Amino acid sequence: MEKENSAAARRAAAMLDVLRTRMPEVGGMLRASNPWELLVAVILSAQCTDERVNSVTPALFARLPTPEAAARATQEEVEELIRAVGLYRNKAAAVIGAAQRIAEVYGGKVPASLDELLTLPGVGRKTANVVLFGAFGRNEGLAVDTHVGRIAFRLGLCDSRDPARAEKVLTGLFPRAEWGNVNHRMVRFGREVCKARNPLCPSCEAASFCPKHGVGLKQRR
Repeated sequence: MEKENSAAARRAAAMLDVLRTRMPEVGGMLRASNPWELLVAVILSAQCTDERVNSVTPALFARLPTPEAAARATQEEVEELIRAVGLYRNKAAAVIGAAQRIAEVYGGKVPASLDELLTLPGVGRKTANVVLFGAFGRNEGLAVDTHVGRIAFRLGLCDSRDPARAEKVLTGLFPRAEWGNVNHRMVRFGREVCKARNPLCPSCEAASFCPKHGVGLKQRR
């Protein structure tokens, strides 16, 4: 086990070098100018592309610029504003619910702690971690989405695709100061190189040390 952990640590360090070299400057792709906008954008981004989210948020933020404004909105009003994103009914309810709690409990300000963010409707650990880093510069955890989880599994950093388990492992492998940027960089790396289907392994900068766990498994079956 100790040998496996040591090997995973070496691969994590090598992957961090790859990510930094490939993406010296990196940030989130969702457009937001304050913590409220980022929170809403991340809620909307579940099972939806950043591009689609960015196409609806300008009108949404113009109509509902603050949690107080969103707390007074109707379900139908928010649904109409975000209809282009998937699961828009559930997301509209989450946006209104989060806004109401922020307005009533947190004085109209998005909370800056993990525990408080997790009390908001529609907010899980991934969303909370993205908001904490993007809005407040705080690394309380490492957000694990499908891209991060897939890359971690293929690299042999984590033997589980469960986000909670993967986060626990990854926060032990990467320096805390890098957690937020590791998420941003891995998401981009997953979209551009380590794709769910047809990953670009021959041209991947991590090819020399990646064990490629699970790659090609479906094709072989």
